[in-house]
Amino acid sequence: QVQLVESGGGSVQAGGSLRLSCAASGYTYCWYDMNWYRQAPGKEREFVSGIDRFDRTTYADSVEGRFTISQDNAKNTVYLQMNSLKPEDTAMYYCHRRIRGGSGCPLDYNHWGQGTQVTVSS
Repeated sequence: QVQLVESGGGSVQAGGSLRLSCAASGYTYCWYDMNWYRQAPGKEREFVSGIDRFDRTTYADSVEGRFTISQDNAKNTVYLQMNSLKPEDTAMYYCHRRIRGGSGCPLDYNHWGQGTQVTVSS
């Protein structure tokens, strides 16, 4: 089954930390990029961070220096360590995967997880 399952969301006070996880199943033999997006109520979904198969990472300016993305290829899992959380980080966080290549892999196939809620109180 091709899916992404997020976990690790919750409620914390400003300045606290959370670690999100996203476990991928299906097409795990392919090359793919993994990303985190978030969507706050009344706002559009926005990019947070991404990592490719070479462990190259990108971050939105708003989280640079506070969030760290990493992956465990043996577990097909990507993590988002979030430190120094702010109330404006409150959102539903979504994992996203895009297939980039590999034998027998659907190029550019992409899908989303169901999301995990992060709430930061002041």
